[in-house]
Amino acid sequence: MSGPSKLIAPDEPSPVTVTNVGGKSPYLILADHAGNYIPRSLQRLGISAADSERHICWDIGAGAVCEQLAIALDAVLIRQNFSRLVIDCNRPPRSESSIVELSEHTQVPGNIGIDEAQIESRIEQVFQPYHETIGQELDRRQQKKRPTVLVAMHSFTPAFKGIVRPWHAGVLYNRNPHFAHIVLDLLRSRESLIIGDNEPYSVDDTSDYTIPVHGEQRHLDHVAIEIRQDLISDAAGQRTWARLLEDLLPVAYRKLGA
Repeated sequence: MSGPSKLIAPDEPSPVTVTNVGGKSPYLILADHAGNYIPRSLQRLGISAADSERHICWDIGAGAVCEQLAIALDAVLIRQNFSRLVIDCNRPPRSESSIVELSEHTQVPGNIGIDEAQIESRIEQVFQPYHETIGQELDRRQQKKRPTVLVAMHSFTPAFKGIVRPWHAGVLYNRNPHFAHIVLDLLRSRESLIIGDNEPYSVDDTSDYTIPVHGEQRHLDHVAIEIRQDLISDAAGQRTWARLLEDLLPVAYRKLGA
């Protein structure tokens, strides 16, 4: 039996990028949906150019915030560069939401009726390289006995299926809320901000992969942070939120050890 077909051409981007290799911060920043690139072989999955810029394809603004934050904190950043419509790298592979045929109200023709070989090629060439890179970084840190806190960064739409979301940001967690609660309290101390507690999403084993596998299974302190997209859709907003988190995360880390 032949293996999965070649999905990514040699001149196309890598699905995963590591920024600030060797950063000394205890924070490891992860961006599951930082990019919206779709390999040419998938013919843009049959969606329009306009749709490829929407949230259905990526977490708008999150990658830029992560880049600035990684440099400011001297933290390693691992980001996934391909569209979540190719395969969602924060979903268990082969789960119902891993490769979607319908995202919100938008049909994704290139995902309809794909066979096992096509699914396997996306897992092997996009999903696995991203998570293997995270695992390798965590293994290195463990071998060196370096303290590590995972920060998974995302963004969310101001409204979803007609329902307006009031939160400026959300703090997400599941089995181990300790560090997330510290971050939540610090963000809520900023009186101008409305911060969701496990809103607009929460973390669990069926709807998430990164935190359950790399955070919970390794017994690392962790948090997932969601920022509303309209607040980070331009350079000014991205700088504002990167600076806010640059201020708060070191305080959170000190409180973690207190």
